[in-house]
Amino acid sequence: MMRWDFDKITQEAIKEITACDDLKNLEALRVKFLGRKGLLTEVYSSLPTLSAEEKPLVGKNANNFRNKITSLLDERRILLENTSTDIVAETLDVSLPGIAAPVGREHILSQIIEEICSTFENLGFVVQDGPEIETEFNNFTALNIPADHPSRDSFDTFYLETPDPEQKDRNLLLRSQTSPVQIRLMKQFKPPFAVVIPGKVYRPDAVDASHSFVFHQIEGLLVDEDIKFSDLKGLLTAFCQRLFGEKTRMRFRPHYFPFTEPSAEVDISCYICDGKGCSVCGRKGWLEIMGCGMVNPKVFEAVKYPKGKYTGLAFGMGVERMAMLKYGINDIRLFFENDVRFLKQF
Repeated sequence: MMRWDFDKITQEAIKEITACDDLKNLEALRVKFLGRKGLLTEVYSSLPTLSAEEKPLVGKNANNFRNKITSLLDERRILLENTSTDIVAETLDVSLPGIAAPVGREHILSQIIEEICSTFENLGFVVQDGPEIETEFNNFTALNIPADHPSRDSFDTFYLETPDPEQKDRNLLLRSQTSPVQIRLMKQFKPPFAVVIPGKVYRPDAVDASHSFVFHQIEGLLVDEDIKFSDLKGLLTAFCQRLFGEKTRMRFRPHYFPFTEPSAEVDISCYICDGKGCSVCGRKGWLEIMGCGMVNPKVFEAVKYPKGKYTGLAFGMGVERMAMLKYGINDIRLFFENDVRFLKQF
């Protein structure tokens, strides 16, 4: 004869749950009927002791009981929660003014980085990043800047002590440009590829209105066979016109960078005065925005690319400078002081 009277058990459970008017007591009923030491567990534990004829019948009734009680407990819990919320709501004075939570926003530098990277992504580039702690080889030597090179004076950065004396390259430092990521990528991948690299860089500059010992750069690199300087000019023209407007004019001035040859500084016509001359452009009508050039063959040699097989173009810009030019900001320190009165303007 079956030991469990499921009709009686179910009716008693329904009666207790329906009469329950407190969430704490409702949880106690759930434990009583469905908990690890509850009634249903006791039923399942008895199955091995039952006859072959009783097992399926008891199992079926136990499952029906579990489903019924679970559904009833959920319905009662929802009802009690809503009732409790209504009671609390009735005690609130809705005539009092609310307290608005401050709404954050993306930092202006993050906005500029996103805008620039998105523009280059639309031109077929892929965004990459790399570590801020670099080796001397990646940061200087592979970029054609040996220890005795004059240009190194303006790039020399903050050196770190290496805990492992057996490490092959013991001269670790905070990177002074994002170019080391280009070296890492060229070591890892074979051309063709086109990448744009945003990131934080460090230089031992005295802080003033236009300099900081930490700032952000975005550099780009495109390597393939038969890349020409005309490709570089076309690419940067398209970028500047998308960022500053289709009427933007450009000029390339010869310059020197150890990791590119030939190299150039890129100027755009002042978008404030349309090239006529104003306080923003120093009455010159032009704004300097970035450096660029064709990748120096010595860089390809450092990453062990076959001699003469590949050519490439590279460019780099300061994010803070781009933001200052675009929004007429006259002090780089404003980006890092975290004055919300300034940040809320963007």
